[in-house]
Amino acid sequence: MTTMAGKVVLITGATNGIGRVAALELARAGATVALVGRDARRTEATVAQIRHASGNEAVAGLLADLSLLSGVRQLAAAFQERYERLDVLLNNAGAFFPQREETAEGFERTFALNHLSYFLLTNLLQEWLLRSAPSRVINVSSSAHRQAGAFDFDNIDGKKSWGVGGSTAYGFSKLANILFTRELARRLAETGVTANAVHPGVVNTGLWQHNGLLWRFTRLLAPLLMRTPEKGAETLVWLATAPELAHESGGYYADRAPGRLSPGAQVDAAAHRLWQLSERLCGLTKASTQPKIP
Repeated sequence: MTTMAGKVVLITGATNGIGRVAALELARAGATVALVGRDARRTEATVAQIRHASGNEAVAGLLADLSLLSGVRQLAAAFQERYERLDVLLNNAGAFFPQREETAEGFERTFALNHLSYFLLTNLLQEWLLRSAPSRVINVSSSAHRQAGAFDFDNIDGKKSWGVGGSTAYGFSKLANILFTRELARRLAETGVTANAVHPGVVNTGLWQHNGLLWRFTRLLAPLLMRTPEKGAETLVWLATAPELAHESGGYYADRAPGRLSPGAQVDAAAHRLWQLSERLCGLTKASTQPKIP
């Protein structure tokens, strides 16, 4: 692996699954790693384990509930206070919720965690990314985006259609990840900051733990039907480190190769409209999301 010495990496959803494996591999490559978790005890334990396994002491934990915009803002502020640069932002935190719920801020929980947290965190840390260019943003999406068809702007709250076990809401959130990535790449063209999305495969992680029946199913059959977190993290780590990807932006990857996008994921007008909607929902101004090259 290419050395990551001197580089700072921020990884959300890093206390289990592919986020945890990616944090370990990047720490082994010499990166300074800031990993984000919700639970203090689990986050502290993960930091200690990765330091020990990698021999790298430059690993630290940050706490945040990323289903809340206030939690995203607190995370961004904590990161900015501690670090002067950001070379890789890996937006990985996400979940599959079986029932429709709203956060304390009034957003449907799947959309809030799986999309709005990516959008807001990336924009709040944009100055750090630009300052550190060449730098990279990696958004964890899924092949489940292909179930969504065209992005339904009348269903971001999940009230019109929820799908079996939350499948419709989840598919739309993963489609949103790709549309966001494409628009971000367009806006950051020529700045030295790249943005790419990734499908890690169907991985045996805690993603499904909120879905009772599906979680029990995966625990029983995961060894036969699902990838290990180590296999699932391979493309994430490749996107974060590969020299040949230094200038590649706006792509969608699976198994270290370009992945198959649905027609709905390639509609630039939808990507632009989603960006404008996300600005409004996150309370950002148009000026605040424009790249400001240091």
